[in-house]
Amino acid sequence: MAPVRTLIFAKAPRAGLAKTRLIPRLGAEGAAALARRMLDHMLASAVAAGIGPVELCATPAIEDPTWHGIALPAGIACSAQGEGDLGERLARHAQRVLAGGEALLLVGTDCIELDAARLRAAAQALQQHDCVLHPTLDGGYALLGLTRYHATLFTDIAWSTASVAATTIERIAQLGWSLHRATLLHDIDEPADLRHLPEHWRPLPGSIP
Repeated sequence: MAPVRTLIFAKAPRAGLAKTRLIPRLGAEGAAALARRMLDHMLASAVAAGIGPVELCATPAIEDPTWHGIALPAGIACSAQGEGDLGERLARHAQRVLAGGEALLLVGTDCIELDAARLRAAAQALQQHDCVLHPTLDGGYALLGLTRYHATLFTDIAWSTASVAATTIERIAQLGWSLHRATLLHDIDEPADLRHLPEHWRPLPGSIP
């Protein structure tokens, strides 16, 4: 299987910056602690998948003081997400990687169901398909894998709405590209989403037992 680069888009897991929609339930420090655990989980899963290079696309840039004291696994490449809305940032990095001759998986840290096995399966799907997508229950996607680039996959998308996955799938069809639609997964964004966390992640920091 050809190497596939995994790009992990993440905010620094600091209070008031990461997982802010969970603050009403977990408090600022508790939300940040969960964000840190989710970041660690995704980094470890990507490394364990063994499918190719792993790159953290950070905001703010990894040199910013907000990242100080946050250890990363050995061998992780780092880049800054840069300016622009989510679509512009995803497009910038996807175009860079694909222009360099690598396939890629675009992921965040919101879905802890994305483990090493699912990342390996997504990379395998890219051997037979142009794209692979793991939709999420809220209408977004937890993973988008690509072997080729087109700006339409990232422009004029209503990010953080229930139409993201459907719009992306429609755009892929319009391009005439092949798509492997993988399992429906769950993001952890809102307090109600915490029910999708496995038992071994509990009790959550800042939550009421």
